[in-house]
Amino acid sequence: MAWSKLKLDEVTVRRTKLLALRRQGVRYDDERVEALGYSSPNAARRDFTRALEAHRDAEAAEVSIYRQQENERLDDELRRLEDLEAAARTVLRNRHIMVNNGRVILDPDTNEPMLDDAPVLQAIDRLVKIEDARRRNGERRAKLNGLEMPVKAEVTGADGGPLALSTADPDKLAALISATSRLDADQPANSATSTPDDEEDPEG
Repeated sequence: MAWSKLKLDEVTVRRTKLLALRRQGVRYDDERVEALGYSSPNAARRDFTRALEAHRDAEAAEVSIYRQQENERLDDELRRLEDLEAAARTVLRNRHIMVNNGRVILDPDTNEPMLDDAPVLQAIDRLVKIEDARRRNGERRAKLNGLEMPVKAEVTGADGGPLALSTADPDKLAALISATSRLDADQPANSATSTPDDEEDPEG
């Protein structure tokens, strides 16, 4: 049987108060939680879980609507870019003549109208900007829809085989540390082979 609106409102108010108490760190067996009408701490715990699930469902619905709206906006942007590209390519195809103060400028050698390259260059520049806008559109769409997943790297051994791991022999390790210590003792103080760990910490 479906709950009435009054019952749903009561549940919403009780859950809102429970959420507020839990944010303050109030335990489920606290009298303030019991005063909300819960029969037991377990009942309050179960209702708290249901409240969180309902909140997540509401958030998921809002995110879904937001993604849909943003995808539609990005689709509209692509359509506008297509119109701009068509206009720019029309300019590229057309023949442009140089004009000064309303008069066509003629080539002194051929007496033919001189061609104006400025509109062509501007159209090319516009096409480059359109492609850049398309790229940003795609990047935005990929982030919006979670298409950009983290890249996983796998460490392998030689020839792609498993990575070989081994433990050092304690006696050999001690001998190596001892030999290294003797070498460090024989090394001049201003030796170029000193490491950053040998230098005094400026904050120490």
